[in-house]
Amino acid sequence: MLGNTEIKTSSRAISENIACVDLFCGAGGLTHGLISEGIKVVAGIDVDAACRHPFEANNAARFINGDVGRLAPKRLSEMFGDAEFRVLAGCAPCQPFSTYAQRYDVVGSPRWGLLYQFGRLIKGTRPDLVTMENVPSVAKHAVFDDFVQTLQKLGYHINQQVVDCSLYGLPQNRRRLVLLASRLGHIELIAPTLSFPMTVRAAIGGLAPIMQGEAQLMDPLHAASKLSDLNRERIRASRPGGTWRDWPKHLVADCHRRETGHTYPGVYGRMVWDEPAPTLTTQFYGFGNGRFGHPEQDRAISLREGAILQGFPKSYSFLPDGAPVHFKALGRMIGNAVPVTLGEVIGQSIAAHLGIEAETMKRKKGAIVDDASKSLVA
Repeated sequence: MLGNTEIKTSSRAISENIACVDLFCGAGGLTHGLISEGIKVVAGIDVDAACRHPFEANNAARFINGDVGRLAPKRLSEMFGDAEFRVLAGCAPCQPFSTYAQRYDVVGSPRWGLLYQFGRLIKGTRPDLVTMENVPSVAKHAVFDDFVQTLQKLGYHINQQVVDCSLYGLPQNRRRLVLLASRLGHIELIAPTLSFPMTVRAAIGGLAPIMQGEAQLMDPLHAASKLSDLNRERIRASRPGGTWRDWPKHLVADCHRRETGHTYPGVYGRMVWDEPAPTLTTQFYGFGNGRFGHPEQDRAISLREGAILQGFPKSYSFLPDGAPVHFKALGRMIGNAVPVTLGEVIGQSIAAHLGIEAETMKRKKGAIVDDASKSLVA
């Protein structure tokens, strides 16, 4: 396996010969990570028009507002242009495959078919490399088995594994299934880069303190949602890493006092400074929606803090200047994103793979020339 320096060198060398299209691109988390590792992303496609600004403002790539299910293979092929290496990324929305969502979602709903649409586009364009990430439970479903079988029938070498993102530098306990597939040969994800996980303190400890219901003047996204009087009492009674079970009885919600509520301690909690954050959801900005309380300030984490915990740079722009900040819309955009850090890991893995393959092909071409020269001498 190539070392980090070699990986970055090889990625620079191949960057002009590669084109990647990011299906279901969202706010551009995966794209941003890939670009930082020398993987040229030429376009991102998403059905949510609000993703145009963050995708295009932070990445040198074109945003296409559209439904992947209606995308024709011919149009996708045109996006790749004449690149020597074509990469198709397709991180379909994970909600249908999450354990929580399956209690409410119907298997036959349109969202379950997105992986089939991804497979359809692979069949129609035959990219050199394919990558996808999703929740680990996606592997339990027939749609994923069918997707893998499609790749196998098309001759792809496949590597899939569940990774702990915190060991790659993401300050968050986030386990994801990552699949890499290549028509060029064996491919694998690079090994974890850390012995110990990144912490909340390392990620957001330096941000300016703010109050609940307030925003930092210089950064409108460093904004915390407003708490009710009751929730202000609750967060003051909460300790880092604790649960609502630590509270005085008069603060405990009625639903948690019932027998059926005793098994749900994973809400109304504070993060711990020297541990990774819990897995962020689309409602991470709400104190009552999970363990999303700030470790010491009496509020839930801000939108900017959530974005940083998802690997986005502090300067990543999610809104045009002066645009109103809507917590629900931005929380969904940030929480649904592929963490930038994971995009970097995938980018490094692709760069290493293409660097190795390029060297292998060079040796093969050299051997052919040598053989031709020998035959002429003979």
